[in-house]
Amino acid sequence: MQTILGSGGAIGIELAKSLQKYTDKIRLVSRNPKAVNASDELFKCDLLNKDQVSKAVANSEIAYLTVGLTYKYTVWKEQWPKIMQNVLDACLEHSCKLVFFDNIYMLSPNSIGNITEDLPYKPSSKKGEVRAQIAQMLMNAVTTGKVEALIARSADFYGPGINNSVLNEMVYKNLKAEKKANWLCALNYKHSFTYTPDAAKATALLGNTKESYNQIWNLPTDKNPLTGKEWIEIFADKLDVQPKSMVAGKGIVKIMGLFNPVMRELSEMLYQYDRDYIFNSDKFDSTFKFETTSYENGVKKIIALGK
Repeated sequence: MQTILGSGGAIGIELAKSLQKYTDKIRLVSRNPKAVNASDELFKCDLLNKDQVSKAVANSEIAYLTVGLTYKYTVWKEQWPKIMQNVLDACLEHSCKLVFFDNIYMLSPNSIGNITEDLPYKPSSKKGEVRAQIAQMLMNAVTTGKVEALIARSADFYGPGINNSVLNEMVYKNLKAEKKANWLCALNYKHSFTYTPDAAKATALLGNTKESYNQIWNLPTDKNPLTGKEWIEIFADKLDVQPKSMVAGKGIVKIMGLFNPVMRELSEMLYQYDRDYIFNSDKFDSTFKFETTSYENGVKKIIALGK
């Protein structure tokens, strides 16, 4: 049995599809789980409830933690440590391996020009502090031998049919509606994005590779990051529209944050757009034979699905 904790999000759904290659016993766990494959086992669970998490993980060989919480610091601060502790305790109790799908918020802004697995945790944001805390909780459990686990890190992601991607929301959907694409801070900096089907396939591969455990892995991402201007141009070209755009600087975002909760939460993360953000997946690429989706093909697939 392989179990996905937080199965309803963009990664969880794609991961459920990818795990079929390795097992026909897949358990989907969330507050309101929905089947992805015909044979999926559904398990209702509140990940904040220790007993429910234990029952959700029982009889599992591998658990994948892919839950996405509301993008709000106060929610993250209160809930993420509890969820991580509950999952670690359940994996220890049931001798279950753990794969944690993570981001790069815990890293220093000065490091994101070449994001590798060995960078120290030096967050500059409140949400980054929470991500550093829970990643360290997991690695401490690994170091002490309590749990066999790995961290699978993704850059900002994009992909077909998802609603929580900056690229999908600000660029693709606006251009498709013949509106101006939006970007943050400046158009001239490079910004990596990880394609969600690739991220899911790679996470499933890592989970089912014995040698990959007790390590951090950056998931496969196109090695040729585009600038904001180039992202807008490639979507516009495939949509056959003009690459019109407008840029929201830090001051504008802060003002918008007075009225828009999402923009208020985004304000502390703007350092990801005022410099190059380049995600390095050389470790994964040199270890596995994996065909990473190019940005051009990723954009084509998003548009082909029309979502």
